[in-house]
Amino acid sequence: MKRLQKISTGLITLILLSSSGLHAQKKDDLKKEAIEQMVTSHNYVFKAQTVLPTGAVPNRQLTAEYDLQVSPDTIICYLPYFGRAYTAPMDPTKGGIKFTSTKFDYKETQRKKGGWDILIKPHDTQDASQLSLSISSTGYASLQVISNNRQPISFSGYIDKKKIKK
Repeated sequence: MKRLQKISTGLITLILLSSSGLHAQKKDDLKKEAIEQMVTSHNYVFKAQTVLPTGAVPNRQLTAEYDLQVSPDTIICYLPYFGRAYTAPMDPTKGGIKFTSTKFDYKETQRKKGGWDILIKPHDTQDASQLSLSISSTGYASLQVISNNRQPISFSGYIDKKKIKK
């Protein structure tokens, strides 16, 4: 009787462990599908968490909300800048990488092992000439901004859904 009780307890434990593993796997699959849907529809937000300046400037964790919003017809960039600028802005409040672009080239390439490489070239701004975004299938991303008047700068963060304004 004790042996039968041990076997039934073991089976119940095994069933519970395997079902929780399936639930976690299903949740990961749903997240990957959501990321893929956001990227392929060109409707997402890159949330920057760390900035990686070029040169001897150390990496910095960002505490404020900095992002790059991507939609099919508009790119809105609000990112900080640390590094060497070759020309200073006329207005000192125009620091960082801040622009809204409606004229841009958008090239999306899917990687073999999952994820995407996205190249955005805005035509109606002086702040950035090229944005290279690498997105993993789980939503982690890195962004490199190449500017006409500044050293390149990189950011790491994640992809999130765009919030719909009411």
